Amino acid sequence: MQNHKILKIASPDIALQNILIIELGISKILAQLLINRGITDAGEAGRFLKTSLKDLLDPFSFPQMSRAVEIIQEAARQGKEVMLFGDYDVDGITSLALLKATLREIGITPQHYIPHRIREGYGLSKDICAIAKQRKIDLLITADCGTNSHQQIKDLRRNNIEVIVTDHHEQSDAQASLASAIINPKLKNCVYKYRDLSGVGVAYKLCQALTGKALVEELDLVALGTIADIVPLTGENRVIVREGLPMLSDTKRIGLKALIEKSGLKERRITATFVSFVLAPRLNASGRMDTAETALNLLMSENEPEAQALAGLVEGYNRQRQKVESKILEEAQAIIDKEINFKEHKIIVIAKENWHQGVLGIVASKLADRFYRPTILISLNDELCKGSGRSIKNFHLFQALLECKDFLSNFGGHSHAVGILITRDHIEEFKGKINQLAKERLRLEDLMPSLDIDMELSLNDLSPDLAKEIESLEPFGSGNPEPLFYTRNLKLRNQPQVLSRFTLKFWVSDGHNTYEAIGFGMSNLKDSLMSADCFDLVYTPQIDSWRGEEGIILEIKDIFFR
Repeated sequence: MQNHKILKIASPDIALQNILIIELGISKILAQLLINRGITDAGEAGRFLKTSLKDLLDPFSFPQMSRAVEIIQEAARQGKEVMLFGDYDVDGITSLALLKATLREIGITPQHYIPHRIREGYGLSKDICAIAKQRKIDLLITADCGTNSHQQIKDLRRNNIEVIVTDHHEQSDAQASLASAIINPKLKNCVYKYRDLSGVGVAYKLCQALTGKALVEELDLVALGTIADIVPLTGENRVIVREGLPMLSDTKRIGLKALIEKSGLKERRITATFVSFVLAPRLNASGRMDTAETALNLLMSENEPEAQALAGLVEGYNRQRQKVESKILEEAQAIIDKEINFKEHKIIVIAKENWHQGVLGIVASKLADRFYRPTILISLNDELCKGSGRSIKNFHLFQALLECKDFLSNFGGHSHAVGILITRDHIEEFKGKINQLAKERLRLEDLMPSLDIDMELSLNDLSPDLAKEIESLEPFGSGNPEPLFYTRNLKLRNQPQVLSRFTLKFWVSDGHNTYEAIGFGMSNLKDSLMSADCFDLVYTPQIDSWRGEEGIILEIKDIFFR
């Protein structure tokens, strides 16, 4: 933890607080938390706190949904060969699992194809037309990809293969797709009222339209893919995840049960945090280290011994991924120490021979967090070099790539996560161009990590009722962060304990109230904590039900010493 972070404490809106308090019967703290998340209307706030599947939009609000359904139903009637083409990440494989189950329900037994992350990369591969012809495919449906695969779709259509694109990625140009139908809320001028669906969220909409059902029983899969893809947990995504997480905790899918057990989460209430940091990395490791087919087979397994074996394989891939990731992180740090001048380089762009492409995004994310600069890692190869990038709060990385496209062979992604293909001879020019853009757009304060504090509280404000009110805001994630509070001038009440995994546990007091606090990964602060006269805490209050008694424990996010 570093104490140079900028604290941004939200200004309280007393007048608006009072309106929400009166209309909803909530505390002033919960009212301000809603306001801080841009929820200022009492009706909207009520819907946010009590989501319902009725809040989901009509899938036929997508302009080309009717056309997509018509094509698929015709394929079912005529017994045509259908192939699903999905991405290799959790969003993609949950989309495939969902689409395969739904198509079987309407009488289609689809084939599927998942590209190999290393050999083929993201999106419709250049050989997809030959593959489809060899398999005698009449209709190809993409999952979590296809928006920018113009040439591949053109080739498929020339060969009389219908193409339905389901995707949620940004358009890299204004070129119209030649797909038979395209369902993507991020299409330019799309009239669908919620644009932040995940890939599996879009696939779910197609499945709803095909069956005419809500498909509530499929929400465990949809929630899993939605959380894993780090899309904003607002609007429809919030409904999907809020309704889907309880189903994930009590899933009937044999493969998911095996994964949850192997991950040490059996009997636990599955939260968005558990999905993000425990389940999703294991499923993603399959496609990072080998083939995503293993993860897909696990999700779709209907055989207990098979599911246990596949879960074991996924666990092994995850351990392998962690080792490779640690090695690349160490090598990347050495290159940064040698090559990066932080006064000149607002964006970190580094490259090395034969880095494992499957983990570049994870390492880029860790380095972006460590140095608080957008970071792009490139694996050097004989021909096209592949890279992965992650960004920070105030820099739209995909937009920057659009302005650097003259140096790139291909690229794609979102505002904060991108992938690139680039030749060796263009890397230095690309590095110069993107850093020039960053110099023009990033201020000094943009390169300093900040903590967005919801409210400043005293320990006297805390209670189990408040912690339960905070739980009503769940699930937390992108677009709906876990609430953070700030309390000043606290004192240590006991000798801090260092627990497993560098966890620090201690008691704090303001002289009147005393609470237990826990800081994950903060064991290095033990000595500073013991020598400080007083300190300030940034934290989230949590319900602590240990020994059957409900109390409050403070989950520490940062400590500021005085």
